[in-house]
Amino acid sequence: MENNITDKPDLVEKITNTIKKKRKLLLLIIFIIITILSIIFFFNYYQDNQNEKISEKYIKAGLYLSEDREKSKIIYKEIILSKNKFYSILALNNIIENELEQNSEEILKLFNIIENAKNEKERKNLIKLKKALYLIKISRSKEGNELLQEIISQNSIWGNIALELSKQ
Repeated sequence: MENNITDKPDLVEKITNTIKKKRKLLLLIIFIIITILSIIFFFNYYQDNQNEKISEKYIKAGLYLSEDREKSKIIYKEIILSKNKFYSILALNNIIENELEQNSEEILKLFNIIENAKNEKERKNLIKLKKALYLIKISRSKEGNELLQEIISQNSIWGNIALELSKQ
């Protein structure tokens, strides 16, 4: 029984001695962890702040839509250039639906900006589907059908819709 009692303080002393010897390393590891967590927190805060600003711009552009269509178009283009995953697609939809931009080449450039943004596969396929519909609308059916075939060949969730559209 005496051995058990004397062994326990030795274990505590060993741990304490190890911590004292490796104090700098332990402090460095703690500092690195705190730094990484701070960077992650700041990045998330920055992302949320940017999303909030873009959502405010989107609302502002919607308000200008009835008063000053040119100003609305400029704000929508700014949103598209920000490459926000959510609002840039909505902004392009508003430009097309409200016919804010008459130049089809300019609209295709906006499509390309959104296509080149970092989006997951299915969102990119949705953008391609919308681009194909737009190309068909402006009498560039061959290019539109090529995009539809690309969507179909990728086994996308949008494949059935693309298949239906390509039959028409």
